[in-house]
Amino acid sequence: MGPPKLAHAMEKGMLRRGGQLRPCLTLIAIIAVVQLVARCPAFTAPVAATEAGAGAATSTASDSSLSRRLAAASVLTPALMLSEAGLASAEDAAAPAPTVDVTFEVNLGGDSPSTESFTIRLHSDWAPIGTQQFLQLLDKGWYDGAAFFRIVPGFVAQFGLPAKAQPRLPNIKDDPVKVSNKRGTLVFATAGPNSRTSQLFINYRDNSFLDKKGFSPFGEVLGDGMQVVEKLYSGYGEKPNQGMITAMGASYLDEQFPKLSKIVKASVQK
Repeated sequence: MGPPKLAHAMEKGMLRRGGQLRPCLTLIAIIAVVQLVARCPAFTAPVAATEAGAGAATSTASDSSLSRRLAAASVLTPALMLSEAGLASAEDAAAPAPTVDVTFEVNLGGDSPSTESFTIRLHSDWAPIGTQQFLQLLDKGWYDGAAFFRIVPGFVAQFGLPAKAQPRLPNIKDDPVKVSNKRGTLVFATAGPNSRTSQLFINYRDNSFLDKKGFSPFGEVLGDGMQVVEKLYSGYGEKPNQGMITAMGASYLDEQFPKLSKIVKASVQK
């Protein structure tokens, strides 16, 4: 949904997460997997995450460079590479309302912490699977206390790794891109096709070049909310290590990156 030098892990593809196949623990499961593999060529070898040197995206970087940087932001957590049949079926859940407004109460962090809020309107017709996934996680309190751990001014603000370490989520299928990655849109980070889980980003600018990469917006910041999003603490850039966040949650961030902006509460407006 990366390594210490995340900037270049991101230059290898679009918010990529590595994966690995894990053996079944029972004979029945093993037989089932063998039968499934025999019928379905969708099982593939694990994709290894790559790590490379440094470099930070700026608002003046080329579109192709920015898109590559976005691609590896979710690298790190070993994961089961799922066939299409094994993907989580958020689309099978009850369809959400056409539009849903979600308020984010945020501690802006920095040197003089203050609390402000902004509202995002979800559009289920833009990306129904992604919308449903987000609402399910929201209902579980997944995003409460989560940090905006990656801020690239002029590009994106990224979040979605929970404050308390959690088991890895199953992937969900992709939504077709129906709306462009305009400034203020909310989008799932990916690790390649059909790999969305929980990580999200808000576009700081019109990033329409992400459309052809498969990034499907499902919400938009309302009113003057982007003024709040622009205040998110950016002093750490891309230094926070996503593997450490995944393993340790807020305890790692509070010790190493105490000024990060955090979500106090994200909730659906009644």
